[in-house]
Amino acid sequence: MVANRSSLFILVALCVFASVGISNAGGGGLRMNFYSKSCRQAEGIVKQIVQKRVQSNPAVAAKLVRLLFHDCFVRGCDASILLDTVGSNQAEKDARPNLSLAGFDVIDEIKIAVEQACPGNVSCADILTLSARDAVATLNPMAFYNVPTGRRDGVVSLISEVNGNIPGPNSDFTTLKNLFASKGLNVNDLVALSGAHTIGVAHCGTFSRRLFNFTGNGDADPSLDATYAQTLRSECPLPTNPSTTVEMDPGSSTKFDTSYFTILNQHKGLFQSDAALLTDSAAARIVNQLQKPSAFSSAFGRSMQKMSAIGVLVGNAGEIRKQCHFVN
Repeated sequence: MVANRSSLFILVALCVFASVGISNAGGGGLRMNFYSKSCRQAEGIVKQIVQKRVQSNPAVAAKLVRLLFHDCFVRGCDASILLDTVGSNQAEKDARPNLSLAGFDVIDEIKIAVEQACPGNVSCADILTLSARDAVATLNPMAFYNVPTGRRDGVVSLISEVNGNIPGPNSDFTTLKNLFASKGLNVNDLVALSGAHTIGVAHCGTFSRRLFNFTGNGDADPSLDATYAQTLRSECPLPTNPSTTVEMDPGSSTKFDTSYFTILNQHKGLFQSDAALLTDSAAARIVNQLQKPSAFSSAFGRSMQKMSAIGVLVGNAGEIRKQCHFVN
């Protein structure tokens, strides 16, 4: 997962909650059916709205998954990515890697519906986490995974905490591995979560260096399939148009399947960070294993569960926001 649409990935700085309350790096305090008594229709409301939006526009799924990744990478899964800038305090969403994030309107629609049903009970953090799961499952029911709930919302969102916590599209394997490790994620998680690039699109600027000036001499990245590189150059000519996008998984960007791992072995991974997975023997073996649909679905679900439990606020920490864009 990668910054700027290219993105998707994950998790939390484990020691940044002093101003918020108690954080929980391991996800303890979350449980299945947390809202069974306080708002038993909550998960049904989330599912209904997400299914409607994804069925109407399959591109919404990638937006919701990416939104969760970028939230969890900074301060943990506390919905801090949803907070707007207030006064001179610039929020996370205004950081450069987050400027192309989308899907906020879906979360807002869900929050309004949930507040009408059960005022003050369901957190924006849980809505975001459930939405990402339901978006993937709408595209591929095999990819459904359980989501324990009970997260509370953070009250801090700082633009200064974003850089260095979200992997960029040009990251090498060592950088990716170390960043994931700092969030409590291993190589299995890195590869499985990279599989989210099977859906969605990327802006040309996030990978144009691979096409036109990889070493500074006007050359292409030799690890990129030459024919694919030529196709990309025709779709993303210089000067780069900031509004032009291409599929991250050619021909399969609205299907949550294993095509990403197949094209990766064909040296058609769009980002340098994708290609980096083949530079490590352990990661490359996992890439091969996850070409099996059942293996990918299981691995992705486990890693999403793990990711979405890091740095969560539970108990009396944080708050339940009335509106996802603002603290109470």
